[in-house]
Amino acid sequence: MRLRFLDRRKMKKSVYIIGSKGIPAKYGGFETFVEKLTEYQQDSSIQYYVACMRENSAKSGITDDQFKHNGAICFNIDVPNIGPARAIAYDIAAVNRAIEIAKANRDEAPIFYILACRIGPFIAGLKKKIKAIGGSLFVNPDGHEWLRSKWSFPVRKYWKYSEQLMVKHADLLVCDSKNIEKYIREDYKQYRPKTTYIAYGTDTSKSVLKPEDEKVCSWYQEKGVAENGYYLVVGRFVPENNYETMIREFMKSNSKKDFVLITNVEQNKFYDQLLKDTGFDKDPRVKFVGTVYDQELLKYIRENAFAYFHGHEVGGTNPSLLEALASTKLNLLLDVGFNREVGEDGAIYWKKDELARVIEEVEGFDQAAITDLDFKSSRRILSAFTWEKIVTDYEKVFKG
Repeated sequence: MRLRFLDRRKMKKSVYIIGSKGIPAKYGGFETFVEKLTEYQQDSSIQYYVACMRENSAKSGITDDQFKHNGAICFNIDVPNIGPARAIAYDIAAVNRAIEIAKANRDEAPIFYILACRIGPFIAGLKKKIKAIGGSLFVNPDGHEWLRSKWSFPVRKYWKYSEQLMVKHADLLVCDSKNIEKYIREDYKQYRPKTTYIAYGTDTSKSVLKPEDEKVCSWYQEKGVAENGYYLVVGRFVPENNYETMIREFMKSNSKKDFVLITNVEQNKFYDQLLKDTGFDKDPRVKFVGTVYDQELLKYIRENAFAYFHGHEVGGTNPSLLEALASTKLNLLLDVGFNREVGEDGAIYWKKDELARVIEEVEGFDQAAITDLDFKSSRRILSAFTWEKIVTDYEKVFKG
């Protein structure tokens, strides 16, 4: 099926988005971002084109080479299963296909927005092609991918080198964290990078579920926890999110509450190692409860936690942190710049060796102190991190 290109008389600003698995979003930070960017679109003079992995589209029953979703023109890319290099091959194929579409459309000054820095060693050649058709290259540098412990040393070196080249060739870097923007400007000052800051967004609506709803009752009963009787963490089960510190410190505390971890630990070596190192299975308060895919139920679980732990220390604006600040009354965040930037005065901050003390401290808070922090964290989200605001900020940048 051939792409039906836009009538030149109704010329719109074309923005090609590359680097997400695609929309409709099934999971993932970048996928959710693209979903919301297109769903909340205000400016009808922008036409989005979104590269999609064919298998992502297939999950929504979509088999066409091209389809529309939220007004965006989506195009499927076939990627051979070549192991870890697959994501790199996907991005390169997607950029080349986007350039073909822009040429066929005879787009004026199209924007190619690449999410993450996977294809640095190949970007110079692609940038030449983009420039040849009067286009611009925008890049979202994401977080410090080269610091993540899941990668081997050679892969980390690749990430850092790739990031350097993406920064060098980008016409604009859109950073979702002020700390990441500062790092890009300082570490790569030889390239005089042009940067802007636009945060990630989050949903601010409350859960529609009620305490008496069957799915609520059965989840709490099955997991053996009570509303307002647990600390919560939601996120990927990786070492740099400081699960070991949170578990050890919680076990050291005298809390009568539970520690509920919503995360996927199936076939996870880190989980097995952590179990061996901490013996958390001997503490009945520590409860790994698997994943929760029902978004309304997850929101309800967040809203009814006593407090939320956030231990991330690698990367920019973390979606799980935004959701916690929007939903949970009391948020206890690892004391690093990324988290302080987002939480400001709406959270309590902890150093790695003092979380047990902080737990005992917050359990002594009266209702007024908790309500005040809840108000401040909600106000922070509503003022800076709603999808409406984020999408408006992006549209201003895309329209120049």
